[in-house]
Amino acid sequence: MDCLYLSVIGGFLHWPTVLMFVIYCITIVALAGFMGRATESLAIVAGPQIGGLLNATFGNAVELIISIFALKAGLVGVVLASLTGSVLWNLLLVAGLSFFVGGLKYKRQTFNVHDARHNSGLLMFAVIVAFVIPEVFSMTMNESKTLSLSIGISVILIFLYVAALMFRLVTHRGVYQHKSEAEHSHEEPEWSKWKAIIVLALATVAVAYVSESLVHTFTEVAEVFGWTELFIGVIIVAIVGNAAEHASAIIFAYKNKMDIAVEIAVGSTLQIAMFVAPLLVLISLFFPVSMPLVFSLPELIAMVSAVLLTISITNDGDTNWFEGATLLAAYVIMGIGFYLL
Repeated sequence: MDCLYLSVIGGFLHWPTVLMFVIYCITIVALAGFMGRATESLAIVAGPQIGGLLNATFGNAVELIISIFALKAGLVGVVLASLTGSVLWNLLLVAGLSFFVGGLKYKRQTFNVHDARHNSGLLMFAVIVAFVIPEVFSMTMNESKTLSLSIGISVILIFLYVAALMFRLVTHRGVYQHKSEAEHSHEEPEWSKWKAIIVLALATVAVAYVSESLVHTFTEVAEVFGWTELFIGVIIVAIVGNAAEHASAIIFAYKNKMDIAVEIAVGSTLQIAMFVAPLLVLISLFFPVSMPLVFSLPELIAMVSAVLLTISITNDGDTNWFEGATLLAAYVIMGIGFYLL
């Protein structure tokens, strides 16, 4: 992990900001590789659903930490933009690359259609209902009432997310088992359960440390390259904060483990929308500037479009490289739009 040493040394020696920005990004991607290997070992032991959930959780912990520091600095716009970027990144880029790379090796890949349809309903609720309603009602409300509405919606989202976990992992675990789960149950994990857990924990701590340093470089890097606050949140923070899911999902898709790849991409989006975003709303109450759950119109339209496109592609439990290319094309179009906005 030479890049991790460079991150620490460069930080102490105050190397040029742009250089440190690049080193921090490379370090996080390298650490994501360890997280992917550890998650794969855990997925073999615990099953695709829990493995995907663990990967999404550890990956989103990075973005949560970055967002908390941004909220502390009063950068509410960056945080909301980063949440938008995470939704677009996971649904369009991570899922798109997974379907595309896996589809180049296998003409047809399948995954649990019951999980896909279950996730579709939650995506519709979390993004289209819970994110659009505050924007609509905020048009006729003052800031205080908008924040109160956001707090209420945030509490409901967190409760429903916990209920969804109970449904899939406790009350209905194994009810909708896909044949690939049984196929992969005889594989031998690379690492033991406890070694994988330790590696995941250490990698998460290291990623959090590097991410904290990375957030302090955004302002100067934005000035150098002419980036806006919205572009930094939607593209840069989302890329850095979700590197772990990106690497792992593609690896799993290449190995034809589509249940885990889809769970990482879609499950991470649900965790962002139903847990991370509402949690940040509640955490912001302890800072000078509170964050209502109100996105800009371009952000809302982009997220709703991503959700509808993903649902239409994944609802049949079947995918190929062309569907992956479609998702990637949508991400590029939206990325150009946010860059020029």
